[in-house]
Amino acid sequence: MQIAILLFENVTALDAVGPYEVLSRLPGAQTVFVGERPGPVRTDVGSLGLHVDAALAEVPAPDVVLVPGGFGQTAHMSDGAVHQWLRAADRTSTWTTSVCTGSLILAAAGLLTGRRATTHWLAADQLADWGALRTDERIVVDGKYVTAAGVSAGIDMGLTLAGRIAGEATAQAIQLGMEYDPHPPHTAGSPQTAPPPVVAMVRALEGAILRGE
Repeated sequence: MQIAILLFENVTALDAVGPYEVLSRLPGAQTVFVGERPGPVRTDVGSLGLHVDAALAEVPAPDVVLVPGGFGQTAHMSDGAVHQWLRAADRTSTWTTSVCTGSLILAAAGLLTGRRATTHWLAADQLADWGALRTDERIVVDGKYVTAAGVSAGIDMGLTLAGRIAGEATAQAIQLGMEYDPHPPHTAGSPQTAPPPVVAMVRALEGAILRGE
């Protein structure tokens, strides 16, 4: 089973690495980081680099497609090599998935039209602009399309997908092996639970970038 994770400049590291940590543990998994050209890319915090293993053309028919998000997502909303590869890979994929604003890339490529999808809460209003049906759920499964909300939700998406692919016992074993048992120190993980001044702070700092302004 080949799992292709798209990388691009200014990707959010955890969007890609969180699901990778889960899915790479599936029996028979071959995980490859793909991009427009092999070599390093910088994440959206700048100091961390990830490496593209293979060019898009070298991975034409993966079983699982995973599109992360990040501030670099805005550079991939127009038709081009990434969209063409996504549409071609989607024709034969078993699962086509995304994390955070990666769903906007899928939607802009025409793959989520009329389908339920989620994304980072700051970018959720944009889903309808590309024909997707917005939901505010953390993980959304619509047929073979699995989308996750912002950043950390990619781990949950990976575990959800692992259960669909290999069964719940395997997914639970992966979760236990990772010791994924979150107990965050603050109740501030969503705009519904975070204090209003914190929500306003995040909107000011990140909202304009996520909206491509």
